Amino acid sequence: MVRKAVIPAAGFGTRFLPATKSQPKEMLPVVDKPTIQYVVEEAVRSGVRDILMVIGKAKRAIEEHFDRSFELERELEEKGRLHELKTIRAISSMANIHFVWQKELRGLGDAVLHAREHVGQEPFAVLLGDTIIESKTPVTRQLIEVYNRYQEPVVALEEVEMSRVSRYGVINGKPINGGQYLISDFVEKPAPSKAPSNLAIAGRYVFTAEVFDHLRRTKPGKNGEIQLTDAMRLMAAKRAMYGLRFDGRRHDIGNKVDFIKTNILFGLQREDMRKDLAAFVKAVAREL
Repeated sequence: MVRKAVIPAAGFGTRFLPATKSQPKEMLPVVDKPTIQYVVEEAVRSGVRDILMVIGKAKRAIEEHFDRSFELERELEEKGRLHELKTIRAISSMANIHFVWQKELRGLGDAVLHAREHVGQEPFAVLLGDTIIESKTPVTRQLIEVYNRYQEPVVALEEVEMSRVSRYGVINGKPINGGQYLISDFVEKPAPSKAPSNLAIAGRYVFTAEVFDHLRRTKPGKNGEIQLTDAMRLMAAKRAMYGLRFDGRRHDIGNKVDFIKTNILFGLQREDMRKDLAAFVKAVAREL
């Protein structure tokens, strides 16, 4: 049973400078909600309420966001803004959120390794804090269902254009059923001519505790970082690993263009702004 989730959120977010000079990229809002809150809500909707966030320098705002703000609550209550009050209180009560500090940024693999004591010997989910995935059934829930079937690690997969595979880690494997794949290997950012597939790892994982042993044996790569993909390769050589081409749409908030696109798409879904925003987008399009 998967009861715990880990959300790595320690990176500097240099692609969003100067906005991220003093605030985490995971706190950048999509419409009116921080990116990382969408991620936490996905975990909760998947039945996982014990969440460990791995944070680093200048990430205190994440802790404060998920803590109670008694002064703000009192202000809203006094002004009769009960809807906003309910929304604010729900943030701090949606899950049991814990924090651990990654004092030295040594890669995603090292960030996951920081969760070892909290996770213990249980299976656990990993959700990247700068990736939002829209889906009817939460993608983490979809992965947990695959894990429950096989009792083996499983990763979320997304088909990407072959010309873009060099941006991602991709898998080598064979399809089995229902969008599921038995993975034989992982390749990090391959050239299109050498890519074994166009199935990219999409920022969601369910691991067994065995991954920590492989992370400890993984040698640092470029910039002295421990790559999660390298540890997954070691694990795939020892046991079965599965991939799931999930049903949903991924939004990568890690770059400026996709961040802006996501804000527009989510804004168009909102009843309170759809009409005005759609009119604005159409007007701008006519001028281009």
